[in-house]
Amino acid sequence: MSKFINPFTDWGFKRLFGQEESKGILIGFLNTLLEGEKVIKDVTFQNNEQTAPVKGERTIVYDVYCQTASGEEFIVEMQNQAQDTFKERALYYVSNAIARQGKEGGEWGYRVRAVYGVFFVNFSMRGSEKLRTDVVLADRDTGQLFSDKLRQVFISLPYFDKTEAECETDFERWIYVLTNMDKLDKIPFKTDLDVMKELERIASLRSLTPQEMWDYDCALNSYRSNEGAWRAMERKVVEAEANAKRRIREARAKAKEAEAKAEAKAKEAKAEAEAKAKEAKAEKEDMVRELKRLNMPIATIAQVTKLSEEEIEAL
Repeated sequence: MSKFINPFTDWGFKRLFGQEESKGILIGFLNTLLEGEKVIKDVTFQNNEQTAPVKGERTIVYDVYCQTASGEEFIVEMQNQAQDTFKERALYYVSNAIARQGKEGGEWGYRVRAVYGVFFVNFSMRGSEKLRTDVVLADRDTGQLFSDKLRQVFISLPYFDKTEAECETDFERWIYVLTNMDKLDKIPFKTDLDVMKELERIASLRSLTPQEMWDYDCALNSYRSNEGAWRAMERKVVEAEANAKRRIREARAKAKEAEAKAEAKAKEAKAEAEAKAKEAKAEKEDMVRELKRLNMPIATIAQVTKLSEEEIEAL
């Protein structure tokens, strides 16, 4: 039986990263994620439901939405189901958070705060076939940072396959714990990362109240049902791809077979035509020899056989 919550459930993810009690866990993870780039000391959770300012526009509900003490905004999302347009969705989320900072009047002067989007994706994201993809606004030719106001980090969890002993960095230790949490007997790396002690406490099923346990079970059942549907869909996609490849192989084999038959038939027809031509030539040569034996004039033989006098003389 599991000892810790599944962080991929909606309820579990928000318990670990989206509540006041566990904000130390969120800060610890973000500091590990952005190690060498920035140090976050505190965060304030914002309203994660952003109502559309204009009628007809879309309301956005973030998994986790917070602001650091220095003013940067962070959007942290978990996406379990594969989505072809998830990169566009992530860009929309970050862009919307930037656009909402706009204020009337000239005093604001477009002084936007940096917005960071951190996106866990529990599927292989097309165009980013690796564990971590960092997106920044940079000059295409030089790679020089153009603006630090928009930053995205995509974490494709299926690309992580290290064991506990193979983890070398704090980031890898975090991902190992998150991807294996519901199968662990205890949370590892507590000597490497102090925040893991807090994570162990918050994530423990024994720490949940009866109501929280009920809420988690509902979220877990929903996750498992959806996971079953996703896996079935993935199998169908894999089967469809396999069938398509099989049909392509069969079509190529038939085309190759037809090509070989056509080539063999062409060779046969050519050989037959050459044999008939050779036979006709031999018959004509025999006829010339017979006419010469009968002392028919060479000129007459040439007229009858359509051969030149030189060819007739040579026979």
